[in-house]
Amino acid sequence: MMKITQIGSIVVIFLVLLLASSSFYTVDETEQAIILQFGEPIGQATTEAGIHFKLPFIQDVVRFEKRIIEWDGDPNQISTEDKRYIWVNTFGRWKITDPLKFYQTVNNESNAQSRLDDIIDGVTRDIITNNKLIEVVRNTNRTMMAIGEDQEDTVPITSVDPIQHGRTEIRRLILERAGETVPQYGIDLIDVQIKHIDYIEEVRKKVYDRMIAERTRIAEKYRSEGEGERAKINGDRQKRLQEIESEAYRKAQELKGAADAEATRIYAEAFGRDPEFYSFMQTLDSYRTTMIKNSTLILKTDADYLKYLKKLNSR
Repeated sequence: MMKITQIGSIVVIFLVLLLASSSFYTVDETEQAIILQFGEPIGQATTEAGIHFKLPFIQDVVRFEKRIIEWDGDPNQISTEDKRYIWVNTFGRWKITDPLKFYQTVNNESNAQSRLDDIIDGVTRDIITNNKLIEVVRNTNRTMMAIGEDQEDTVPITSVDPIQHGRTEIRRLILERAGETVPQYGIDLIDVQIKHIDYIEEVRKKVYDRMIAERTRIAEKYRSEGEGERAKINGDRQKRLQEIESEAYRKAQELKGAADAEATRIYAEAFGRDPEFYSFMQTLDSYRTTMIKNSTLILKTDADYLKYLKKLNSR
């Protein structure tokens, strides 16, 4: 009898604990919840953190994120008012403000993200289509500057059309119009931003080709200027070299002429002092240069060339 009583007590305690666990639920600071009874939501959403009561077994708790949620759209190909085809990539932030309405309309975050894709992408397409590309790219009419071709400093670009709205205003319009639609889903759209803008592949290739052609033209211009400068430097170098060589030749000729004149003066002075001795020395020099080893010289016996040798023989 005692054993049956203990088992019964254990069963009662287990049932009490099971009933208690099914009757209470907790909501975290980052969560909000709604109660479903037989699959249908009842009552108001629970947004306060803490322990809350529900009917056991017949009621269930569905929790939703209370914090800000990220939305990241896919790039979309859009044509601007001036027929520029571009890729536009947007992102945003949103939160669930009415869990009950949210559950009744989109049920979960995945469906909500899909619904935001349709709403934000559609509004973005409508607004960008009605504006020129410059409106989506720029925020102000501040003068744009570019590096000049012939100088290092920058020069203003005057061919850019003035903007009427600008990128910030377009982003605000997207947020405003999309924000007017999403409350019906229990959502508050907090922010929408344009993450990236780029030309489509076909247009981008043409833009790159035009940029390459422009840079090639500038490079060729610089090369041509460099070749001209090199030719000028080479011409100046050749001219200077010729001037130096000419000056050196002139000085060499002057020195040579002065040396020849001095030698002639010395010879003349020596000849004037003792003509006979001078003639004798000159003759000996000629003997040295003409009568070399293994040479043959045929002369007449009465030739003046041998007069000093004859004198030696006669002595």
